[in-house]
Amino acid sequence: MDPRNNPYSPGAGLPPFSLAGRDSLMERVAIALDRIKSGRSARSFIFYGLRGVGKTVLLRSIRLHAEEKGFISVTMEAPEERSLPSVLSPALRSTLLKLQRKKHAKAATEKALKALAGFIKALRIKYHDIEIGLDTQPELGLADSGELSNDLNELLEALGLAAKEHNTALVLYIDELQYVPEDQLAALIGALHHTAQQQLPVAMIGAGLPQLVGQMGRAKSYSERLFEFVAIGSLDHAAAKEALIIPAEMEGVSFELTAIDSIIKKTMGYPYFLQEWGKHCWNLAPASPISLEVVNKASVDALAELDESFFRVRLDRLTPQEKRYMRAMAELGSGPHRSGDIAEKLARGVTSMGTIRNSLIEKGMIYSPAYGETAFTVPFFSEFMKRMIPEFP
Repeated sequence: MDPRNNPYSPGAGLPPFSLAGRDSLMERVAIALDRIKSGRSARSFIFYGLRGVGKTVLLRSIRLHAEEKGFISVTMEAPEERSLPSVLSPALRSTLLKLQRKKHAKAATEKALKALAGFIKALRIKYHDIEIGLDTQPELGLADSGELSNDLNELLEALGLAAKEHNTALVLYIDELQYVPEDQLAALIGALHHTAQQQLPVAMIGAGLPQLVGQMGRAKSYSERLFEFVAIGSLDHAAAKEALIIPAEMEGVSFELTAIDSIIKKTMGYPYFLQEWGKHCWNLAPASPISLEVVNKASVDALAELDESFFRVRLDRLTPQEKRYMRAMAELGSGPHRSGDIAEKLARGVTSMGTIRNSLIEKGMIYSPAYGETAFTVPFFSEFMKRMIPEFP
């Protein structure tokens, strides 16, 4: 069929035609944001899960719905080896300048800009990766101590007051939150707690890999009372089926039931992989309905593309020792695995493997679902490692 009309969109954060299986969660978030906007108590949200489960797409969908209702968005992705102030400052600058241009911008918006100017000026000394400035003159003594926890408290308070004078709420959307260093994560959690105590309309919707839950717990012990932690996983059979058939139906195309069941089995209902299989099935199918035979042929192309893009881009970041560690994990199966079993497979002591394991966790390749256990953060990565490195050891 014509690839120009292909309705499937595998990619990093690319929105599918149908956000299947997430309606109830989006409604829960919408209720919480409405409560925060009106000055009532509600928890912010943290989404966590493996790669390819649709966390980024979910963040984007929630943001777009909230913006339609007048909420103020501050959107960012936390990169590796960058400080929180360096990614937060430009996002806040853009948001505040937009607010300043509104017809009814008032004193609180100007004060928030002054707080941000002081924040940037003071913290640039400590965090050398802050690359932006602000023409606004800072207010002496406002968010300018150079101490992140204190300054972030004052900055978010000023932002909350600015949102309040516009009769709305400010929502931080932060993806890849696991890359924020724990001391800076603690400062962010503390600042959100501060605004919650002041009943200011500030919230955060964050997303990250499974290790994020433990990181936030270590950063601040009260995190579980401030946030609702939501595990985002693969779709159940009904939702996975919906994710496949709705985009096709919009183009007047259907699937044979056996074809749908085969795709769901091969992808285990992971949203990214459903989109990948859907795309290749569409491109190979001569006509509607898409058959099981087409699915079997498309699976070869889907796996080849995943190997060269989705999987390989992660493998290429690893050192030879890290690749060997991951290959040992793959030899044991899909996981999770005990750290001792992995070390034994490598004929090494558990302690000697600690540095490599920690490095892989920091790179977002593996996580610890329970004490002493290790698992891949990317679905089907064990099979990929075996394809790339057939022989072990």
